[in-house]
Amino acid sequence: MTTETAAAGRITLPGGEMLAWSDLPQQRLAEGGPLAALAARLVPSGARVLLAGPHDPALLDQLGHAEVTCLLRSHPDAVALATRAAHVVVGGPAGLPDDETYDVVIAAAGLDPVESVEGTRLGWIGVLARLVAALRPGGALLLRLDNPLGLHRLVSTTPWYAARDDSAWLIGGVLDRDHPANRDQLSERLTEAGLRPTACWAAYPDAGSPTALLDADHLDRDAGSGLFDAVLHGACAGGSTRDTVLQDPARLAVDALHAGRAADLAPGWLVLAHRPAHTGDHPPAVDVDLPVALVQTGRPGIGVSEVLHGPSGWRWGLAPSTGTQVAAAAPFASREAAYRDADALSGPVPSGRLLRTLLLDAALRRDLATVRTLLHGYASWLADHADGDGRISGAAALAGTDNVVVDGERYAVLDPSWRATGAMPADVVLARGLWRFAAALLTGGYAHPWSSTLDVPGLTVVLGGLAGRDLDRATVTEAVETEAAIAAALHGLDLDGRINLATDLQTVAPTDPPIGSRSYQQLREAWLRQREEITRLAALTAWTEELLTSRERALRRAETTIGLLSGSISYRVGRLAITPARLAKRGARAAKRRATAVLAPKQEEQQ
Repeated sequence: MTTETAAAGRITLPGGEMLAWSDLPQQRLAEGGPLAALAARLVPSGARVLLAGPHDPALLDQLGHAEVTCLLRSHPDAVALATRAAHVVVGGPAGLPDDETYDVVIAAAGLDPVESVEGTRLGWIGVLARLVAALRPGGALLLRLDNPLGLHRLVSTTPWYAARDDSAWLIGGVLDRDHPANRDQLSERLTEAGLRPTACWAAYPDAGSPTALLDADHLDRDAGSGLFDAVLHGACAGGSTRDTVLQDPARLAVDALHAGRAADLAPGWLVLAHRPAHTGDHPPAVDVDLPVALVQTGRPGIGVSEVLHGPSGWRWGLAPSTGTQVAAAAPFASREAAYRDADALSGPVPSGRLLRTLLLDAALRRDLATVRTLLHGYASWLADHADGDGRISGAAALAGTDNVVVDGERYAVLDPSWRATGAMPADVVLARGLWRFAAALLTGGYAHPWSSTLDVPGLTVVLGGLAGRDLDRATVTEAVETEAAIAAALHGLDLDGRINLATDLQTVAPTDPPIGSRSYQQLREAWLRQREEITRLAALTAWTEELLTSRERALRRAETTIGLLSGSISYRVGRLAITPARLAKRGARAAKRRATAVLAPKQEEQQ
């Protein structure tokens, strides 16, 4: 039996299949991303799993320890996934066998793409009821719901109701009373269907391909968490901002976090619900510690990190679905400047607020005293990690303001897995951290208390002075070169990419928009800064031209005066009187030189 024949034997066509349609996501994450890691943690070994709707094929790879049945509406997708699944049902939920039940049902693409337009339409509640019926007592449902008021819609340049691409075939609004539009409504629908909601994770920056899953309840309670601050900023400042947006999603997400609304503004949610077991014969299908956060940690092969509850608080860990890949891939093949040590993700997550956020807040409020206190503490903390030669190594060498949390007077590295290959001078480490903050402050258009004529290296020097350190521009230049080398190593850039990156970093100007972002707000602010700079330069040019014009006029007046005086009678009489005196003076000097030349040899002979 060939592979094609075996795959075809796993496909069931009860009717209603869509023969010329594909739902498989185009954007795919390494090893399936946080969703695959969460599914691998929730699904026990040997469990029967129903994967309802289109999912990243990498998710099936991470569920190799379970018996997976795929429920799809697209026949081409069924052919593509048949080699990875034990069984594939094509045609929508109506085609599920009535006598089949599953331990875990995963609908991480939502319920809308589960049913086929070629078959009987059940609607959102009908599809949920059919999936619940396929769930055994004690089983678990992992369901995704998109947020109609999510961050992705707030920053998009195209209104959601104007989309015309294939992905917008079914557009959900808020007027369908059967379709939940928020977490509370979703909990009500699940409860009415006979399920008990257990946990909810907010998906960022996109519900379809999230790079971060954060516990929604903790997002509401821990508004000042440095961990959530860094994760949200990193997720929203990543690939989602390569397209033009209305405003910076990273800044909006962080603001929503500190306002206690990060969960409400999430692009989507993943909800875990259980079907109650009425007897002891049906143990719960999912009985594991639920993660507080799951984060895609880097480029392909690096894997997913997770945060779990521990006896003394939150602790770092590696997601079980990708732990093997991380250990094999890290450190990076290129250890020229920096690498990631997966073994370091095993300790407690330090509490406190992110240093970058505290500095931005103080700068916006023109609170120089707080800025000075924070920077002085940061510089002293770095100095404490220096060796006898004044060099810093390990995680502290890469501890910028975006990876350091502050709790009172205590400073700590948030993610200790990023490490420098070799030791670096303490002044360079400090200058690199301050340069990164200065570049974000100036290019981001933030209001600040310093002169508007300062460039990024100049502001770095000023910040170093506030930190109690005497930095010069040469040190800042070395720090920028180090930043380029570290970024090239962490992102796997080749030599040309590193050279281009170093050139871009060296030429960052306050009038530039933030690197990697194309936000209309930030572009407009950059345009305003450029207009102010052009206005200042035009005024300086006009003042210089006026000065040159006045000097030229004064010179012409002097020349005219000299010309008038040289043609007057008194000037001519004066020249007649002075000329003989000048000639006599020249003759006396010549006679003196001749006498000196004659007497000098005689004096030498007498001696």
